[in-house]
Amino acid sequence: MEKRAIGIFDSGVGGLTVFKSIREYFPYEDIIYFGDTARVPYGPKSKHTVINYSIQNTRFLLQQNIKLLIIACNTSSAVAIPYLQKMTDIPVIGVIIPGAEEALSLTKTGRVGIIGTEGTINSNAYKNELLRLNQKLEIFAQPCPLFVSLVEEGWLDTQVTHLIIQEYLSVFLEEKVDTLILGCTHYPVLKAAIDTYFSGKVNLVDSSQAIIKHIKPFIDNSSLQIGKDLFYVSDNEVKFVKIADMILDKKVTNLKKVTLGESWFVE
Repeated sequence: MEKRAIGIFDSGVGGLTVFKSIREYFPYEDIIYFGDTARVPYGPKSKHTVINYSIQNTRFLLQQNIKLLIIACNTSSAVAIPYLQKMTDIPVIGVIIPGAEEALSLTKTGRVGIIGTEGTINSNAYKNELLRLNQKLEIFAQPCPLFVSLVEEGWLDTQVTHLIIQEYLSVFLEEKVDTLILGCTHYPVLKAAIDTYFSGKVNLVDSSQAIIKHIKPFIDNSSLQIGKDLFYVSDNEVKFVKIADMILDKKVTNLKKVTLGESWFVE
């Protein structure tokens, strides 16, 4: 029987936090990752554009004969999943529902914060899902668009990074939240700096961990052959490799560039 891969896409390198988690939990699975590095970030773009990009990304991965599609981009998860589910019969899993469920399990006070891109926050996807789970929650949301750029530049522990974290996150100290959803897969790369800002007193929800239980039902565990990794990007391979090596703690070698659109080709 042909071994089919798990497909993952993100707007850039942030989804590698999801890739890393899946690789650790499912070592025998083949994984194909696509980072749309030519068009990152998705957060400030219109809903229509994000859906269009997400459809193109999905079309490319489906042509790799994947068995499961993971939307590692919160912005895409917030607005595009219904459109992507219509394209295929394979499971399509985003990061919004897992993150919301994890936040609900962790909060003791019911005061939950959400950070994300402008697109994710404006969609109210996390807020709506949290309130669906528990209408009594008090929810506070803050877009943090510069976090994506910090990660893409590899600026994880600079003075600028800590100043931006303080500027964005001070509101959550004022509101006394006890749980904060890192509503963009880039943000867990800044997790240590964010945790330091909160002095370790706020639960940080990382969807790359929360999503695992949603994937387990679709893994058959029949293969005893260690899984293979294949990476695609739409631009800037050198930069991707540099940051990927940092996130994954290993060298990325099996990388190809692909140009997407109505048609695509691998260079």
